[in-house]
Amino acid sequence: MANPLVGIFRVKELRERIIFTALMLVVFRIGAVLPIPGINVRELSAYFLSQQNSGNPIVDYLDFFAGGAFSNFSVFMLGIMPYISMSIIMQLLLIVFPRLKKISQEDGGRKKIQSYQRIGTVAVCLIQSFAVTQYAQSISRSVDNLLSIGIVPFTIIAMLTVTTGTMFLMWIGEQITKRGIGNGISLLIFAGIVARLPQAVWELVGRVQNGDLNLVFVIVVFIMFVAVVALVVFEQQGQRKIPVNYAKRVVGRRMYGAQNTYIPFKINPSGVIPVIFASSILTFPLQIASTIGGNIPWLNTVSRILSPRGALYNVLYVLLIIFFAYFYTQVSLNPIEIAKNIRENGGSIPGIRSEKIEEYLTKILNRIVLPGSLYLALIAVIPTFIQWAFNFPSSISYLMGGTSLLILVGVDLDTMSQVEGLLKMHHHEGLTKRGRLKGRNL
Repeated sequence: MANPLVGIFRVKELRERIIFTALMLVVFRIGAVLPIPGINVRELSAYFLSQQNSGNPIVDYLDFFAGGAFSNFSVFMLGIMPYISMSIIMQLLLIVFPRLKKISQEDGGRKKIQSYQRIGTVAVCLIQSFAVTQYAQSISRSVDNLLSIGIVPFTIIAMLTVTTGTMFLMWIGEQITKRGIGNGISLLIFAGIVARLPQAVWELVGRVQNGDLNLVFVIVVFIMFVAVVALVVFEQQGQRKIPVNYAKRVVGRRMYGAQNTYIPFKINPSGVIPVIFASSILTFPLQIASTIGGNIPWLNTVSRILSPRGALYNVLYVLLIIFFAYFYTQVSLNPIEIAKNIRENGGSIPGIRSEKIEEYLTKILNRIVLPGSLYLALIAVIPTFIQWAFNFPSSISYLMGGTSLLILVGVDLDTMSQVEGLLKMHHHEGLTKRGRLKGRNL
C-alpha cells in the first residue's frame, strides 16, 4: 500500500488516464510507420540505408522531430511541428494586431483564436507537404520504382494524407490533455524521441565494436550526459521567491487577517518552450529549402548554409532561444498584470513603493531570464559540440543533449507532477518522500 507505483493503479481516475494516454501514444507510433500511399517502402528503405554512411544532417534533423516518421514517409511525417509553428505565428499576431488580442479577451474569443490557429496549421501543412512531394520526386530520379503512381496523383494524395495526419495528431494531443495525463502535444514529442533511443543505443554499440568510436569518448560523453541531466533537473526546479504582504481587509462581515506569501518566479520561467519554438522556426524554412533545393539553385544554397552542423544555424538557434525566452516570459508573466493584482488585493512588496512594483518585477524577471536563456542555449548546442569534438553520428548526438534532453527531462517532471497531484487529491502519498515535484509550463 505504501508503494506509490501500486497506488497509481489503485486510483480509478488515474488508472484510466494512464491507460488512455498509453493507447493514444500507441496509435501515434503505429501511424509513424504507415507509409504514404504511392510509396514503395522497400526501395525507400534501401535508399536511406545507402545514405546512412554518408549521412544527411538535414534529413536526420527533420526525422528527429518527427520521431523517425520522416524517413519512413509516413502519414505522420510532419509530426506536430506545423501546429507549433502556427502557434508561434499566432502569438506574434496577437501582439502586432490589437484587434486580434481584443477578440481573444472576449467571451468565446479563445475558441475563435484556436479555430484561426487550426486553419493556419492546415495552410502550413499544405506548404510543407508539397515540399515533401518534391523531395520524393527528387529521390525517384535516382531510385527506380520509388513511386507506384503518377507524379500528379502522388502529389495530391500525399498532400492530403500528410495534412490529415498532422491534424489527427493535433486531435490526439488535445484528447491526451483533456482525458489523459500531461500536455498532449509535449507528450507526442516526448514519445517520438523515446522511440528513437533503442535504435540509437544499438547503433552506438555497433560503432564501438567496429572501432569507429573510441570507448573512452563514449564514457566521457555518457558522464557529460548524466551531469547535464542533473543540471537540467536542478535548473527546472529552481525558484526566486518574491515576498508579498497583504494587509487586513474586511469582506462582507468578515475580517481577514494579514497574510505573508510570495510569488514564485522560476529561474527559467518559460521552461523548454523557447527551445521548441526556436527549433520549429528554423525547421520550417530548412525543410522547404532542403526538399525543393535540388531544383532551385538559391534554395540549395540556403539549405547548405542552414545545415544543423553549420555555424550560422547554431548562431541563429542561440539568438532565437534568447528571444523566445524573453517573449514567452512577458506573455505568461506580465509584470503589469501581476502588480495590478497585488495592489487590488491590498498587497505590497517589502521595501518597494506601490508605484514601483512593475519596475521591480520587470527588473527581477530580466535578471532571471537572461542566465536562464543562456543556459538553455548552451544545452541546445551540445549535440553540435559532441559531433564536432567526438565524431558522434547525428542520430546519437541529438539524443545525448540539446532539445531532446530538455524535452525528456521537462516533460517527465511535468507528468510526474500531475500524477503526484492526482495521488494527493485521492489521499495517497506522492511519488517522492521529501518535498513536492514542481512541473514546468510546456
